[in-house]
Amino acid sequence: MANILIVDDEVGIRELLSEILRDEGHDVLLAENAAAARAMRNARRPDLVLLDIWMPDTDGITLLKEWSANGQLNMPVVMMSGHGTIDTAVEATRIGAIDYLEKPIGLQKLLAAVKRGLQRPAVQGVPAPLTLAAFSRSAPLRELQRLVQQMVATSRVLLLRVGAGSLAELAARSFQAKGTSWLDLSTVSVPLDVNQLQTCQAGVLFAPELSRLSRTQQKNLAFALERLERYDLRLVVATDHTLEALVREGWDEGLLLRLFEVSLAPPSISDVRDDLPEIASQLLLHLVEAGEVPRRRFASAALNALRAHPWPGGYAELRAAVKSLALGTLEEEIDATDVRKLLIPPSEGAVAVSLDQPLREAREAFERLYFEHHLRLEGSNMTRLAEKSGLERTHLYRKLKQLGLQAGRRSEEA
Repeated sequence: MANILIVDDEVGIRELLSEILRDEGHDVLLAENAAAARAMRNARRPDLVLLDIWMPDTDGITLLKEWSANGQLNMPVVMMSGHGTIDTAVEATRIGAIDYLEKPIGLQKLLAAVKRGLQRPAVQGVPAPLTLAAFSRSAPLRELQRLVQQMVATSRVLLLRVGAGSLAELAARSFQAKGTSWLDLSTVSVPLDVNQLQTCQAGVLFAPELSRLSRTQQKNLAFALERLERYDLRLVVATDHTLEALVREGWDEGLLLRLFEVSLAPPSISDVRDDLPEIASQLLLHLVEAGEVPRRRFASAALNALRAHPWPGGYAELRAAVKSLALGTLEEEIDATDVRKLLIPPSEGAVAVSLDQPLREAREAFERLYFEHHLRLEGSNMTRLAEKSGLERTHLYRKLKQLGLQAGRRSEEA
């Protein structure tokens, strides 16, 4: 028979429902709150969940949204409530619940709902990318989600003002309606046409950093901007540059004025550092659910090591690291040693400059190590690197060229 998870903060209801379902031959799992429900769902993969709406830590609707957002709503969920309304039932169904039972729950209604749920075909396919809704336990990300929801209702264009440790992609993904398309304009190196926009209808166009777009990609951005309403598209762009700085780099000022009309400064990873273990754990769960990595879990020490890392590359760097850690160990538990091996290069912590060479060559070798370290730490951001090193930007570019290092600005196409 089936494994059924009952989530309810009232012990009497848990005992009553479990007795009924065990008499029917089912195996029953019990959780008294959302935290226990998360752990049980991840460990035991129930065939069906009976989920109470009103609970003390996290309500059932929020937990349902979380499971839906992170690709874990691949089992039928029946909501339960003694204080529900029609609106609540409609919202739960819209999110993905298959049924709604009012308390006190009659025996026949319970058994019928369970039977219908277990007869439904299993949900297949790759889960949608993570959005802010998957991180319901982070106060800064919950606030960011509310801001995104407010903006998506009124504007088709949003500019994200970001820096090192950017969460721009996570914020932009939250503009994307379920089942719609996503196009990263920085990956399109040829002129955009209307057929591509039609294919993306009702979806989101994204540019992760304006300053790194080529001339052709800038023209694609302008082309798409004129056709957002026709194809029901939304455009989200991100940059750590000011409008004036982009104009100096050759951008069309009229285009930039339109892009900068509605802007938002989302938190960076450093702003949500206390929530980073939760973010990393959800990323790992999502990769497991998508079948991209084997079943893995983080040890507490590993999560602490991840939290201590600066993550200058932001959300994309963190996601790549989580995937690499999951694929790079044969054990089910990822420990702190695995994290340190991945994140700390062999040269880190010991400056490997030979002293058996002339002073000029030794100084040049040290400068190369210094700038390689800070380019990585600052995500190749020239403004912050200039501030960190105390060099004027023109002098900094000249110095990097002398050392044979790649500056953080991509050369533009004609």
